[in-house]
Amino acid sequence: MNSLREQGDGWIGVDFDGTLAHYDHFRGKDHVGAPIDKMVTRVRKWLAEGKDVRLFTARTPSPAIRKWMKDHLGQILPITNTKDRHMQALYDDRAVQVKRNTGETDPDHERQVWQK
Repeated sequence: MNSLREQGDGWIGVDFDGTLAHYDHFRGKDHVGAPIDKMVTRVRKWLAEGKDVRLFTARTPSPAIRKWMKDHLGQILPITNTKDRHMQALYDDRAVQVKRNTGETDPDHERQVWQK
């Protein structure tokens, strides 16, 4: 049987700091950055389409993050730091895509991540 991911019905993970919210350095667990409009618009579109979108973050969930999501996304997303076989995609400023079963990456993108 196909997984939800293979059927196109899995979930989409979206990182918080540097992806949904502006991040330049750690300012304390309760600090949240300004919304990154392009990504917020994308997430709102997915939610309007009925897609399962989850906040994928290493941060401990805090009231400040939940309030940020309610204010900018219109709802509080489920929060996780764990992948599973149903995850369709992960949007994250630190991730480097690896081509499946090859170990190959995009050298330009990889260089950009390591230069931060």
